[in-house]
Amino acid sequence: MALDSLFDPDGVAVVGASATEGKIGYEAMQNAIAYDAPIYPVNPSGSGTVFGREFVSSVTEIDGPVDLALSCVPGPVVPDVIEDCGRAGIGAAVIFSGGFAEAGEEGEQLQRRLVEAADDGNVHLLGPNTSGFLRPAEDLHATFATGTEDIRSGNVAIIAQSGGIAFATAFRAENEGRGVSAMVGLGNSANVGFQEAIDFFDTDDQTDSIVLHVEGTNDARGLLETCQSASTPVVAYNVGEQDVGDFAESHTGSLTGDHELYEAGFAQYGVPTVRSVAELYDAGTALADCPRPSGPNVGVVTAQAGPGIAITDRLKADGATLPSLSDETQAVVEEILPGITFSANPVDTGRPMPEFGDVVEAVARDENVDIVLVYELFEEGLGFPTETLEGLPEATGKPIVFATGGARAALEPELEKMTECDIPTYTTPERGADAVGALVNYAKRNPLADAVESEVNTDD
Repeated sequence: MALDSLFDPDGVAVVGASATEGKIGYEAMQNAIAYDAPIYPVNPSGSGTVFGREFVSSVTEIDGPVDLALSCVPGPVVPDVIEDCGRAGIGAAVIFSGGFAEAGEEGEQLQRRLVEAADDGNVHLLGPNTSGFLRPAEDLHATFATGTEDIRSGNVAIIAQSGGIAFATAFRAENEGRGVSAMVGLGNSANVGFQEAIDFFDTDDQTDSIVLHVEGTNDARGLLETCQSASTPVVAYNVGEQDVGDFAESHTGSLTGDHELYEAGFAQYGVPTVRSVAELYDAGTALADCPRPSGPNVGVVTAQAGPGIAITDRLKADGATLPSLSDETQAVVEEILPGITFSANPVDTGRPMPEFGDVVEAVARDENVDIVLVYELFEEGLGFPTETLEGLPEATGKPIVFATGGARAALEPELEKMTECDIPTYTTPERGADAVGALVNYAKRNPLADAVESEVNTDD
């Protein structure tokens, strides 16, 4: 399914646009006008202008290029709107309203009408029951949510069944000084679902990793096969470890199904999974910023023993291997720091020092190591080994992940320097370990994996 009309439109119509502040049609219009393309407010009862643009009564009356319609009208009216879109040659629509498959039998019938109208008119649907999507680099804010203009451009695409989860992850990225290449709330996925969205962003030049929030799907095998075939790394947050099926069905019309089968399926198809929004963001940034790991062997360098122990414990729980460093590497490390606390792996320097970066470089160049995780509690006056680490991932072809802590005011400038070196940096030992865990599990992926023995089906 070609989704250029949805994610890269030449013009946008806001159906149900309003000049009344606080209404969805007003907020959607206010967000839309940032996009550098013609924006048309549509409302059969509207007259005059909104944000300097004249109302038209129907999308069929628009005289100009338009690929995308944002539907802000009540659910029962939406199929008629989509029929008009088909007649007007509009290739895609975002349906904000609810009351469809998530709302019981009547809603299911309404959703069937909606899909029929879309199929007849060749209109790609995002939703219904969605909060829309963002593409910050293009200033394309196809949503009614406020504050989205604050979310900057980045290299991670978020594809979520829940708009709330999508926004929570996007705003976390913003608050961490990063951003997103896209944020997509699928809602009920009546037409455009995981597979179509993954396929689009897999070929997007701005996207270096894709993160998924999954409540359930009626085509689990299709989702798994799409994730596996993607050249862009994919990581998934699969909810439903406990029985929340009724609540999930009322949310997007999806049942969470058997959590263990989903987890087994993702593992079989080489898709790392996480347990929270925080981990989803952290895993996505590591997969986006780091070279592809050649194996699951992690070398740990720590300037403090306690965090190093916590990291080691967490990594092993995530399936990482911590190999002993070669005799040559240990000799180099002991020459750099005579009397070092521990040099086999993890390497414990005891505290930060000017030679700390040299130790990290020695470990990164060890042939037994595929991924390096560094922890250094920030001490003013000592700084981070930024100059030594800059270019090290490229020189070694290995992921370098940095974790730290310290007073925020002093720490933030140092974190910015590390980010500029394309080294993902996290502010707790556990966050660093979880990010590396995603790299480890991605490294274990088997491109020739057989299909999951048990059919993963949310209808069970």
